Amino acid sequence: MGGVLVTGFEPFGGETTNPSWEVVRLLPDEIHGVAVRKLEVPVVFGLSARVVLDAMRETHPDVVVCVGQAAGRAGLTVERVAINVADSTASDNDGAMPIDEPLVQGAPVAYLTTLPLKACVAAARDAGVPASVSDTAGTYVCNQLMYRVLHEQATGRAGGVEGGFVHVPLACSQTLDRPSVPSLPVSAMAAGLEAIVRACL
Repeated sequence: MGGVLVTGFEPFGGETTNPSWEVVRLLPDEIHGVAVRKLEVPVVFGLSARVVLDAMRETHPDVVVCVGQAAGRAGLTVERVAINVADSTASDNDGAMPIDEPLVQGAPVAYLTTLPLKACVAAARDAGVPASVSDTAGTYVCNQLMYRVLHEQATGRAGGVEGGFVHVPLACSQTLDRPSVPSLPVSAMAAGLEAIVRACL
């Protein structure tokens, strides 16, 4: 089928919303004449990757952009690298809290994004949205998902798909009682994400 697959996460950590999915939902269904498929993903180690890999195998996208929430960041951050470890100080939505566990036994220590990193950042900034390169996707479910998507690509099971990960800040609605915590309007984040997807095409 081709096209673009963009994923966002369900709420977690006691929040009632997750801006990553709210932003993905606002994307148009077509960009540059290319179909955009949107998928909400559970915040669960293992299951989140299986859901996305199944969707990749079913739809054979040309580009996969996974999106997650990163509290404390002030703009969109395009991730450079995913590492082969799960190490969490907080449980996922199924109560799992892995410590120093490999994501894929015997697989490479890390994978670099195959998205056009600097072009993505430039595109978001040109759209008036703060953005930068990030050199750590953490060791929680976001990193796990990015690693598994890139591993699928690297092992030849995903064809020539380009893949990577974008973190978004908290939405303004999440910081009403925390005014010192960075946030952005969901509409602005969506404009930045759409610019990033355009850059990937």
